[in-house]
Amino acid sequence: MADPIVVAAIPERTMGAAPTTAHPAHEPRDDVRWILGDKGPRDITDDVCRPLGRRPGRGWWAAFLVALAMLGVGVASIGYLFVTGIGVWGLNRTVGWAFDITNFVFWVGIGHAGTLISAILLLFRQKWRTSINRSAEAMTIFAVMCAGIFPLIHMGRPWFGYWVFPYPNTRGPLWVNFRSPLLWDVFAIGTYFTISLVFWFVGLIPDLATLRDRATGLRRRVYAALSLGWSGSARSWKRHETVSLLLAGLATPLVVSVHSVVSFDFATSVLPGWHATIFPPYFVAGAVFSGFGMVLTLMLIARKVMGLEAYITKKHVEMMCKVILAMGAIVAFAYATELFMAWWSGNPYERFAFLNRAFGPTGWTYWVMVGCNVVIPQLLWFRRVRANLAVVFVVTLVINVGMWFERFVIICTTLQRDFLPSSWADFSPTLLDIGTFVGSFGLFFTLFLLFCRLVPMIAMAEVKAVTAHQPKADDGKGGAT
Repeated sequence: MADPIVVAAIPERTMGAAPTTAHPAHEPRDDVRWILGDKGPRDITDDVCRPLGRRPGRGWWAAFLVALAMLGVGVASIGYLFVTGIGVWGLNRTVGWAFDITNFVFWVGIGHAGTLISAILLLFRQKWRTSINRSAEAMTIFAVMCAGIFPLIHMGRPWFGYWVFPYPNTRGPLWVNFRSPLLWDVFAIGTYFTISLVFWFVGLIPDLATLRDRATGLRRRVYAALSLGWSGSARSWKRHETVSLLLAGLATPLVVSVHSVVSFDFATSVLPGWHATIFPPYFVAGAVFSGFGMVLTLMLIARKVMGLEAYITKKHVEMMCKVILAMGAIVAFAYATELFMAWWSGNPYERFAFLNRAFGPTGWTYWVMVGCNVVIPQLLWFRRVRANLAVVFVVTLVINVGMWFERFVIICTTLQRDFLPSSWADFSPTLLDIGTFVGSFGLFFTLFLLFCRLVPMIAMAEVKAVTAHQPKADDGKGGAT
């Protein structure tokens, strides 16, 4: 965020631009050039707003139509499910949770990187976050929306979904069961979505004012209403930074609490393989791991398609790769800890649960998980790999696949074999399971593509503050990446 104490007038019609004069003496200059090309305030505004002012190209329309088609598949699948019932899924008496809860946990995890980048890195004043935080925050909101679909349809009677919300009603003694993990998810995800949405919108206000000053007609009126009368004064910036820091302080515990609550869905059971105290930190690390993988996947595409190479540089990619590598190491340690404790405990049921994961009927999913989440990320130890954006893109795709399989292994593979061999049953997804999963991706990419067309992907105000305090290209303190 920009320092609200020092304010300078910017010679362009961008009232939403951040102050660009030097920081006070107590804040040293940054010797790393996060933005390339000695960009000025007008250059940043023009570069970021240029994709919003021109007609979409064929590539955008092709991607949008594919996303809409995927979304249509999901809508048709859910519509058929509502008419017929959840018997159209591949569930059975043993596997009562399957694709729906697997996808729920997967999407909640995807949304964790946005809060981490926006809140925690803001509190630690990490300047490299400014080029990616806007898109990461949007990705968080869209991923949580996708996640919210699955508990709703898993209820069986989703038209009564409003019962889970604590509002005054006339139902008398009929009230929600606060011991239900489903209700825990509602409160956790609802709180997470609300804070993330408010945080995202507050950060957008200065940039919406910039778009207001550049637009005409209906677009100008819309941006004027959304920018809430932003004037760019010293008082506005001071209050904006105060609110941003308060929201960051509120959002930071959510990084830990939300996926911890999701892990309680499993850890509070008595089922071997689930009843473990390692689940909360394990799930949180896995969520950040998968979330950063998805952020980097999208940023590498946007960087090339929208011409943002000067703002999303190889230094940003390298920093994100290091975070992925660190989180991947924690996830690998959690896998090893689970195996060790299953052996060390001497519990035959616990041992069997993990042997079944690795060598049972769906053991191949376990080894896909290990290969994607433990083996492949080790490539990121090498600087040459981190500098090769094509290889990094493939690695992030592999991580996304591996983290989905992790949730599948934890849920479906564990449920297939319970205490009684007479009740064992295998799970195989139906076309409706797959269609709903495809539809969730369609919703995510549809919303993200619309976001790219309607809102600046780069936080212009924050990037201007960063460029004002970084060394120039010819001062010998940092070369172009």
